[in-house]
This record gives sequence, C-alpha cells and structure tokens, in this order.
Amino acid sequence: MKRGTLILVVVVVLAGLVGVLVASFFHDGLSTRARPTLIETMIARDARHLAIPAAARNLQNPVPASAENLRGALLHFADHCASCHGNDGSGDTMLGRGLYPKPPDLRLPESQKLSDGELFWVIENGVRFTGMPAFWNPGSQDDSWKLVQFIRHLPRLTAEERIEMERNNPNSPADRLEEQQENDFLNGMTPAAPAESHHH
Repeated sequence: MKRGTLILVVVVVLAGLVGVLVASFFHDGLSTRARPTLIETMIARDARHLAIPAAARNLQNPVPASAENLRGALLHFADHCASCHGNDGSGDTMLGRGLYPKPPDLRLPESQKLSDGELFWVIENGVRFTGMPAFWNPGSQDDSWKLVQFIRHLPRLTAEERIEMERNNPNSPADRLEEQQENDFLNGMTPAAPAESHHH
C-alpha cells in the first residue's frame, strides 16, 4: 500500500472514531436524564484513575477504626452526602437521578475496590465534569478519612443505621419552619408566620 493511501486510511479511521465519540457524547442532546454510554463510562473511569496521583492512591487511612468514628461519619454522610448519594450509598435520590453522570453506587465492587487513598482523594478534590464537589477544608482531613471508613461499611448498613441517618438528613425549608414554629410555641412565643408566596 502506498504511503499516501495509508495516511488517508488512518485519517478516515481517526475521523470515524472522533465521530463515534462525539455522537456518543451528544446522544439525547445535552440532557442529564440520559444514561452514559459504555464508551463514556470507560473514558470517565480511566480519566479518574489517571487524575488521581499515584502517591494519593497509596495513602493508608490514618484514622483508627472505631464505633465512635463510624457513627460520626454516618451522621456526617447523612447531613452532607446523602442528598446525592442516598443514605444507603445507592445514588438513587432526586438529586442523584438528575446528575450526569449519575452518582456511583458506593456499595458495588466498582466503588469498593478503590483504595482508601483514592476514595479520600475523590472526597477531598471532587471529580470534574460530574456533580461531585471538592470537600477539601484545611484541618478537617480526619472527617474525610472517617467517611472512607463509612463508605467501606455501606454494604453492611443496618436498618437501624438507616433510620438514624433519616433523622439526620437535611431538612427542607418547610420542615425548618415547622420546627421553628414548634420551638416558638413551646417557649411561649408567637409562632413564626409562613412566608408569603407570590404567584405571577
């Protein structure tokens, strides 16, 4: 095969691959309700792996495993993480279903096989082009390491732990107002009035 023909074949093949990737990315428009294709999933996993520094992947959890640390992480997860990830780590929440890509099921082997260092890095740094924000905060790395322990515990989460988490999930504005009105009533104050809603 002549050199010019070989170059043309390579260019056509590369253009075809780029076309497939672009079509894959823009399937269903830019709707977040779409399910990522297998190609996107593979690229995202590889990109995440490459983005995490090797030194971070090898980090060991310095926080000792204890019932107290696990309970603290459970309450932290319920308050800060469950709105997207769900109390059980499934990612099946109203917010989670609206993200693209959807939050991973933290109970499954694909998540559980990540090293402690990788989980810690994701919590601290977030993941670009997803809904996962960075939770880096100077002086609070122990909280992230405790969350790593809790993520390891998710496949064995008990019904009692889920109930406790539900009690500690963030409240809606309506729930907070109701709680404030109850407190005002119990303290002999005039309950706060609900905010007026304006319809246009």
